[in-house]
Amino acid sequence: MNLFEYEGKRLFTEAGIAVARAHLIQVGPGGREVPAIDPVAACVSAMRDLSGRVVVKAQLDMGGRGKAGLIKVADSPEAVRAVTTAILDSGYPIPALLVEQAVEIQRELYLSISVDAPGARYVILASAHGGVEIEELAQDRPSAIVRVVVDPFVGLMPHQSRALAYDLGLDSATAKTAKAFADLVQRLYRVFVENDAELAEINPVFVTPDGSVVAGDAQVIVDDNSLSRPERFSLRREQFASDAAYEAAVEGIPYVQFDGKISLMCAGAGLTTTVYDLVNDAGGSVANYLEFGGPNYRKARRAIELCLKNESTVILIVTFGTIARADVMAAGLVEAIEALRPDRPI
Repeated sequence: MNLFEYEGKRLFTEAGIAVARAHLIQVGPGGREVPAIDPVAACVSAMRDLSGRVVVKAQLDMGGRGKAGLIKVADSPEAVRAVTTAILDSGYPIPALLVEQAVEIQRELYLSISVDAPGARYVILASAHGGVEIEELAQDRPSAIVRVVVDPFVGLMPHQSRALAYDLGLDSATAKTAKAFADLVQRLYRVFVENDAELAEINPVFVTPDGSVVAGDAQVIVDDNSLSRPERFSLRREQFASDAAYEAAVEGIPYVQFDGKISLMCAGAGLTTTVYDLVNDAGGSVANYLEFGGPNYRKARRAIELCLKNESTVILIVTFGTIARADVMAAGLVEAIEALRPDRPI
C-alpha cells in the first residue's frame, strides 16, 4: 500500500523528522468529515497563513510529479491561483493538494530504506545527489550511491548512520549537518520498521544554510500483509489508478493497472511476467495484470469481472497448476463465462 506524501510526512513528524509547515487541501468531499470546498481559494488561504513562497503539490501515487507539472512554486496569491488551477486542470485524478512553505535550500541529498528479500535484510541507500531518479543515478553513476546493509535482528547501529554521513562527505561541510543526517537515518529506520514498510524514501533531503536537514518529500510503501493488524492505514479508492485496481486490493487479488489492450489473468507471478514480455515482444500491449493463482485460485469469476472493467479487446488467461488445483480453476472459469457472458474473446 503506497501512502500519499502527506501521510508519509505525518509518520515522519511523529518520528521527529523535520518537515516543512503545510496545509492539506482536500479536493472535493474526500471523506465523510471533509466538506466540499473550493480548492483554489483554500490554497490561497493556506499560502497567506504560511507567508512567503509556497510549493503546491498534487497528492498522487506516482513518481515524477515535478516533471508532470504537478509540483509548482508560487510566491503570491495570484501565482497560487494560477498554479493550483493548472494542476487541477492537468487531467490527473487529484484527491488532495499539499501547500507547503518553501524551504531555503543549500543542497539536496537522497535517502531510502528498503527490503532485500532474497538476502533477508534491509538496505539503506544514500547519495549526495538528491532530487533525481535513483534508478537513473544507479545506471549512470553507480559510484554516487552509498549502500549500507542492516541485519533486521540486530537493527541499525549508530556507527552505521554516522559512517553513512561521512561517506557522503557531510563531515567536510559542517559537523552539524553530519550529525543531523545520521540522526535522520536513525529516525527514518524507526518509521520503516514500526510501520511494516517495504520502502521509506526521502528524495530530496533538503540541507538548509544553517546545516539542518528537512524531508522535502515522503514515499512510504506499507506491506499489504500488515494491513490486517490494528487498523492504522486503510485502502481508499484515490490510492489506486482504477476502480478495478481498488476492488482487487480489497479482494486481496494482486493487480496492476496498465493502459494496453490485452487483459492478463494469470496464475503464477513469474509466468505472468514472462507472458507480459512475450505480449510486448509480439507487438501487443497489456491492459492489466491480475494474479488469480495461489490463494485466489477459487476466485475465477471475480477475476474475470475485474478484467472486464478494462477497455481491453481480449482477456488472455494463462495458468500453471503448482499450488493451485487446475480442475478447480477450470471449473471456475467455465462458471464465470456462463454467468458473465463476456463481451470480448477469451
